[in-house]
Amino acid sequence: METPDIHRTAVADPVVEAEGLAMAFPGNTLFRDVSFQVGRGEVFVILGGSGCGKSTLLKLLIGLHQPTAGQIRILGEDLLGAGGRTRRDLLSRFGVMWQSGALFGSMTLLENVMLPLEEHTRLPPAAREEVARLKLGLVGLSEAADRLPAEISGGMAKRAGIARAMALDPPLLFLDEPSAGLDPITSAGLDRLIQDLARDLGTTFVVVTHELQSILAIGDRCIMLDKQAQGMIAEGDPRELRDHGTHPTVRAFFRREAA
Repeated sequence: METPDIHRTAVADPVVEAEGLAMAFPGNTLFRDVSFQVGRGEVFVILGGSGCGKSTLLKLLIGLHQPTAGQIRILGEDLLGAGGRTRRDLLSRFGVMWQSGALFGSMTLLENVMLPLEEHTRLPPAAREEVARLKLGLVGLSEAADRLPAEISGGMAKRAGIARAMALDPPLLFLDEPSAGLDPITSAGLDRLIQDLARDLGTTFVVVTHELQSILAIGDRCIMLDKQAQGMIAEGDPRELRDHGTHPTVRAFFRREAA
C-alpha cells in the first residue's frame, strides 16, 4: 500500500527509470520495491538516514552492483541487460563524483580531468588539455589546474571531482554526498554550482545526501528511503514534504526532530 507521502510525478522524458528495485544480502533485506523516474534537467535527490541504502542504490544506478530484483533504464537503455561495448558506451554517457572527490593524488587537477578524455576519446593532447581546462573553469578552478589534490581544500577537491565527471559532456551526473564534511559557506557555494550547471547546461543530477540544507536548496524532487520500512517512504518536492509530510520519519527528518 502506497504511503501518503509518495506523490508520483509523470515524467515525459525520463533520463533515469527505476522499477521495483530490491537489494538483499543473506539475512538482510536493505530495500525493496523502489520505483521512481528522473526527468531531464532535474536535480533529483536520494535521501534518508544512515544505513537506509542510499549509497547502495547509487551503486545499482551506475552499474557497480546488480539488484536482487527490478529494472533500471539509463538514458533510455536497459542498464542491467547491456553487455560488452553497448554497456561501455552507456557507462561513458554519465559521470560520477564520489564523496571525497576520489582524485588521483599523484596527478594534478588538470591531469585528473584529462584522464577520461585519454581513456574514451581520440582527441590529440592539446585538445584534451583545452577541454579539461574548460571543465575546471566551469567549476571555478581555472587557477588551480596545476595543483595536486593534497594542495587544495576539500571543497575544491569536490569541485574537481565534478569537473572530471563532466569531462565527456555527459547529460547525467551522479553525486555522492557532495556537501559532506564541508563548512556551511563552502557547502552553499557547491549547491549554487550544482544549480548553475543544471540551469545553464541542462545537466540532470542525481544526488545522494542527508544534508538537509542542501536538499532544500537544490532538490527539484526527492525520494526518501527508510531502514525500518526497507524501502521508500516519501517522494516529491522536498519543500512540500517538509511542510506537509505526514509520515513520522519524514516529519522528523525535515524538521530536525528526534524520531
